[in-house]
Order: sequence, then C-alpha cells, then structure tokens
Amino acid sequence: MPSPLSADLRERVVAAVAAGASCHLAAARFGVSVSSASRWSQRSHHEGHVAPKPMGGDHTSKRIEVHAALILATSKPEPRLFLRE
Repeated sequence: MPSPLSADLRERVVAAVAAGASCHLAAARFGVSVSSASRWSQRSHHEGHVAPKPMGGDHTSKRIEVHAALILATSKPEPRLFLRE
C-alpha cells in the first residue's frame, strides 16, 4: 500500500485552491490528481486540516466484538452451528 503524500504538498495544493486556482489547475501544477486536490480542499474547509487519515489496521474485529456476548451465548446450547478452527 503506498504511503500518503506529504502534509506540505497537501497544504500547498490547498493554499493554491484557496488563492483562486481551480482544483484542475492546482492538481496539474503540483502533479497530483484532481480528485485529491478537491478532497484536500474540502477537508481543509470542513475539518481545518489536511492531515492524512489513518491507514491499515483491523477494521472488522470491532464489529464482531460488539456481538461477542450473543455469539458466545448462542454457541453454548448449539455448538454445532459454529465451525471450529
């Protein structure tokens, strides 16, 4: 997975858009995609920063752990419903 682009580049692109350049022009000037320039500008406007969002990590276990009590309670009386590793 590629690493996020630097905060300095993001800030320069957002500054160019804020100074009146279009997202297309700013993207061409700094060598990034138009969608990135647009997203960064919107994020700067709404959240006040352009820092990259966290990457990677576990996205599924939190959803399963919320239902741990139900899963364990169901597996006790009917263990055949679940596959064993």
